[in-house]
Amino acid sequence: MKKMMTSCALSLLVAGNAIAAEPAACQKPRIGVVGWTDVVATTAISEVLLEGLGYAPKQTVASQQIVFAGMQKKQLDFFLGYWNPIMTETITPFLKSGDLEVLKVNLDGAVATLAVPRKAYDAGLKTFADIAQFKDKLDGKIYGIEPGTGANTGIQKMIDSNQFGLGDFKLMESSEAGMLAAVNRADRRGEWVVFFGWAPHPMNVQMDMEYLTGSEDALGANDGAATVETVVAKGYTDQCPNVGQLLNNLTFTIEQESRLMQPIMDRKNPKAVATQWLKEHPDDLGKWLSGVTTFDGKDGAAAVKAHLAK
Repeated sequence: MKKMMTSCALSLLVAGNAIAAEPAACQKPRIGVVGWTDVVATTAISEVLLEGLGYAPKQTVASQQIVFAGMQKKQLDFFLGYWNPIMTETITPFLKSGDLEVLKVNLDGAVATLAVPRKAYDAGLKTFADIAQFKDKLDGKIYGIEPGTGANTGIQKMIDSNQFGLGDFKLMESSEAGMLAAVNRADRRGEWVVFFGWAPHPMNVQMDMEYLTGSEDALGANDGAATVETVVAKGYTDQCPNVGQLLNNLTFTIEQESRLMQPIMDRKNPKAVATQWLKEHPDDLGKWLSGVTTFDGKDGAAAVKAHLAK
């Protein structure tokens, strides 16, 4: 009788695990990524964790519009890099249609607005209203990031409406790396430059820079105060609750992200950087894996630790 009861208990346990298991499609999470170093860094953390849990994640690097459209079409599952409010205008139609869901804030205390080198700031370029009076020293240019972003849209609106007297300025669109290279060149030459900056980012320690104030919410409320949020395709966390638990756990600090980003900016492989971080920060590992199992329902923390030890 005892053997029979044990056998029944085991059968029920196996059946329970089978019921709780995610669909096979959940084993291949499809992650949208924009080419911003902070998003690259946090996505690499998620990828290493998922691999250790027995998943086979795949990244798709694209513009924010393509990422959101891909999630709408069920071609992508989640995105860790919704900068609110910088990307809000772009994502709003997808949220209103109900095709995308904001899962949670994964980074609080961020900032994203126009910035200048310290020498320009100390010489009087401290607010948005100051920019126009230094047009000649700035060569009539404002350096943005990649075309189509919410940041560039906001800058272009200021130019088109002549807000702050910026009607004669030109928006210089580029990739994050291209913009930073141009800004660094100008700074080394002693030239003035105004550019779109944000934190967390190594630029804040690599350059002596200051953020401008008095934006009148042109690039977001409270002079560019921002959050970074996790977005999922509609119904994704219901279909894949274990991945959903991991995504709910993945929150970061400004210091964490800035430190993660530095070696990536120095051309180190993002997955290698994430792997090293997870090895060296067991508290983070424990927090991020709380309540998370492997794809087949086993101890998640033990599996990821074994994966990291390889």
